[in-house]
Amino acid sequence: MFKLRLFLIAIFAAVMLVFTGCSGEADQEQGNPASDENKTKKEEQKELQAESDTDFLIKAEPQKIEHIHGIGYPGNDKGLFVASHYGLKIFKNGEWLETTDENHDYMGFQAVEDGFFASGHPAEGSDLKNPLGLVKSTDSGKTLDKIAFYGESDFHFLSASYQDNVLYLINEEPNSELERGVYVSKDRGAAWEPVELNGMEAQSLGMMAVHPENGGTLAMATREGVFVSDDYGMTMTKAGDFQMVTAAAYSRESLYIAPVENEEIKLIRLTKEQPNAGEELPIPKLKYDNPITYIAADPKQEGRIAFITILNDLYESEDGGKTWNQLLVNGSVE
Repeated sequence: MFKLRLFLIAIFAAVMLVFTGCSGEADQEQGNPASDENKTKKEEQKELQAESDTDFLIKAEPQKIEHIHGIGYPGNDKGLFVASHYGLKIFKNGEWLETTDENHDYMGFQAVEDGFFASGHPAEGSDLKNPLGLVKSTDSGKTLDKIAFYGESDFHFLSASYQDNVLYLINEEPNSELERGVYVSKDRGAAWEPVELNGMEAQSLGMMAVHPENGGTLAMATREGVFVSDDYGMTMTKAGDFQMVTAAAYSRESLYIAPVENEEIKLIRLTKEQPNAGEELPIPKLKYDNPITYIAADPKQEGRIAFITILNDLYESEDGGKTWNQLLVNGSVE
């Protein structure tokens, strides 16, 4: 297996996700009392759920968000999620929201179709074990399902396919099941196997990205460029001649990468038609000491993308990178 040498972005800063029965419709048309009762119950359930969501997600107070460890577009929410040292922050409908409870220190945040995967450490006063291992939430973090390695490991580097069952992780320290190295699970965390990374001519490992529909398609950003695979990382091939890539993310149609060239921070879109050269997207000018650390692409809306820098400047585009809206300036929520 590829010798594990982690490309830690935080250190790099120094230079760097109805069936409506026909019978039910007939009951409504006939004014069936049972149907009316069921409708009332459903409405009550929706109201209770809305009240519960309101209690858990509130408008964020002015603050400075620090220690951000992932961004993404969960498929069961319309917002852009930001995973921080003190819980989740969500930008939705033009405003910032935050969670009132379960404000865990999330690491390796990965948005998927029905929620998100993450790792990290529990909030102060929580009954959860530290570290969290691999957890998943389908309700914006209100509850966490313990998937694997609970109380054993903290994974800074995770990646997940948006709609199939594939997960990747870099295990920095041995646990009860895994040695140090890169691993893949094809059944959402039940079993793991080593990723071979044959042909990856790099001295470092870094941010991973997985295609939203095909979990066998993997990209890894390294100091030596970006490497891609279509066989679950068994063989890796360098894409283009990029010398240093700090972040990567797949949409359904493209691979977005953030290379650093001649002390200039760039955002490049690679496609099947242009797998090596790609298209450079116009982005706001970034200083060399403020590289892009995470990129998110919304699988449900091609062209909706976001990136955040190590100094916590967050930008979002809804038109494939032609125009950008800055959502955070140095992590500040106004």
